[in-house]
Amino acid sequence: MKDLIIKEVEALKSTLSDTSDFICNNPELGNNEFKAMQKLTALLSEHGFIIETNIVNRETAFRAVFDSKKPGASIAYLCEYDALPEIGHGCGHNMIGTMSCGAAIALSKFMGNTGGKLIVLGTPAEESDGAKVDMAEQGVFDDIDAAMILHPEDETYESGASLAMDALQFDFKGRASHAASAPHEGINALDAVILTFNGISALRQHVTPDVRIHGIIKEGGKAANIVPDRAIAQFYVRAAKKKYLKEVVEKVKNIAHGAALMTGSQLEISNYEISYDDMNTNKLLSNAFSDNLRYVGINHIAPQRSGFGSIDMGNVSNVVPAIHPYISISDSPLVGHTAGFRDATLTAKAHDALVKGACALALTGYDILTDKNLLNKIKEEFNNNP
Repeated sequence: MKDLIIKEVEALKSTLSDTSDFICNNPELGNNEFKAMQKLTALLSEHGFIIETNIVNRETAFRAVFDSKKPGASIAYLCEYDALPEIGHGCGHNMIGTMSCGAAIALSKFMGNTGGKLIVLGTPAEESDGAKVDMAEQGVFDDIDAAMILHPEDETYESGASLAMDALQFDFKGRASHAASAPHEGINALDAVILTFNGISALRQHVTPDVRIHGIIKEGGKAANIVPDRAIAQFYVRAAKKKYLKEVVEKVKNIAHGAALMTGSQLEISNYEISYDDMNTNKLLSNAFSDNLRYVGINHIAPQRSGFGSIDMGNVSNVVPAIHPYISISDSPLVGHTAGFRDATLTAKAHDALVKGACALALTGYDILTDKNLLNKIKEEFNNNP
């Protein structure tokens, strides 16, 4: 049966390649991915999926369902399709959505035998305010047994961990004054920002090595001869686990409060982007996927790699068994979020990876649908994960 599923994916190669290339050549920023959404939903609709758009109050989010009308597990394949400013698809999201759709379409042809349900979720804006967070919070995954997504990379990696992340904004308000003739009348909001940066630099010695705190001065004043009455700093604060992240975030906030006290400025703290949870890979699901990569001829699978930053798939992995592995699209090293990575998604090797990736996703879904013991163990692992 697995060989028949592979043939279904291979028959879609031209369609999948054209779809991925179209999305790459028509890049759209998060929450504005209208062309990509329409391209993917049209393809799914053509193969019998029932489409619902504008879910979780996101115009470019969608849910596509293929229901066998027979008892069985519910498998979710997740799509990303947002691009980066200026660079375009320098993270390969054009491939992510395409592989998930290809897997779902191929597997749907055999649902009469397996039973169960396939759900393809279009998840906008992973690079900024990821829709998966809203989906996880609003119950989209409540009726799903396992969720999968596959990301292009320069090497093939097992699904691993990611860092929990909070995006903090510190808005300091002071009082403007002439910086030369009446500096004593002013309250320097920029000083508060600089003190915050210095305090965070001192904090780095006293946190665990997994913590990352990095930021920018978004606004620092209007002119050198005016005491800045407003200054804004934005930071990403990351840690391996959400529990410890909360502790670090409180320390960072306290530093900003201290800076406000030292300068006499007013402070407002907000989150300028959605926070991401850490990724908790389901090992049994990951092992099943790796076995299927080998089945389709990918034998070099590197162990999970740390340092992949923060992803909204982390939030998904905290409500349902999930994986987020990586598949190689290049014979040479690639750096993410670059034009070189974008261009690599258009190559023949990337098109081959589209097929093999979609195959491995489809075969793993087939395993879950046909092996109740595997599904039970996957759920047991998830439920026992602290």
